[in-house]
Amino acid sequence: MTASPGGPSRGGSAPSVGVVICTRGDRSEWLREAVQGVLAQDYAGACEVVVVADGVDVRVVEDQVAGLPVRVLPNRLSPGLPGARNTGIAACGSDLVAFCDDDDVWLPGKLTAQVAAMDAGAWFASCGIEVEYGGRVVPRRAGTETVTAADLVRSRMVMVHSSTFLFRRGVIWVDESAPGGQNEDWDLALRAAKSRPIACADRPLVRVRWGGSHYASRWSDRIAGLEWMLARHPELTGDSRGAARIYGQLAFAHAALRRRRAAARWAARTWAARPAEPRALLALAVAAGLLPASAVLSLLHQRGRGI
Repeated sequence: MTASPGGPSRGGSAPSVGVVICTRGDRSEWLREAVQGVLAQDYAGACEVVVVADGVDVRVVEDQVAGLPVRVLPNRLSPGLPGARNTGIAACGSDLVAFCDDDDVWLPGKLTAQVAAMDAGAWFASCGIEVEYGGRVVPRRAGTETVTAADLVRSRMVMVHSSTFLFRRGVIWVDESAPGGQNEDWDLALRAAKSRPIACADRPLVRVRWGGSHYASRWSDRIAGLEWMLARHPELTGDSRGAARIYGQLAFAHAALRRRRAAARWAARTWAARPAEPRALLALAVAAGLLPASAVLSLLHQRGRGI
């Protein structure tokens, strides 16, 4: 950390916000919608949008957002989402920084509600989301106005999503060692919550589109990302429910890669941690060829949930 955490207000004026949107240039229509959702906010403070082109020519992205008041920059740090996000953070001169994925959309009132939630002294905020998948929209709320590190150990809390992140600039950075960019957002939120509970404007203020995810079925990366989290945050194994969830995800990912023995080993660890954890059974069904992994994910996503 390079600055002292604290609430957002400065002498009663609304803090300025820099919004970082990273893109590979392959979702141009959604990118424009993401930018327009930010620009349509009714927020009283100054707001700038920085679009970071990651692995794509800046000129391509400039064409995609032509006519919109944004800055487009190349990723100047490590290739991938973590480096692109840090590039955007470094380019902002604002009091606060927010993220929005290029396939998500902020809903009206998002920034105003989050900054108000931070007035009690929080320096990091989230909000509820709507999950859009297969023509359905499912709201996901945290059920609390503050999210603690213990909450994020026990559950990934999908509503604490990167597109909801709002935090004081200079206090925290994305860890660029995240393998394949996996779990960099969970790691960021968990590190923030260890410092001070995350403020949550607990109503759906971001629409999250799961159908266009770059990460959902990259199973080898997902395995590496989960192992990275376990190594960085040993406390994740201290909560039986949280540990079983992670072990079950590892079992499922190995099953999706047809690694039956590895899937069985992780399923056994899952049940040892929590016998009622359903991910172990799903992993074994996939490993046995009874269910395709893609069908399981699709069914879960339609309900606003992931594996």
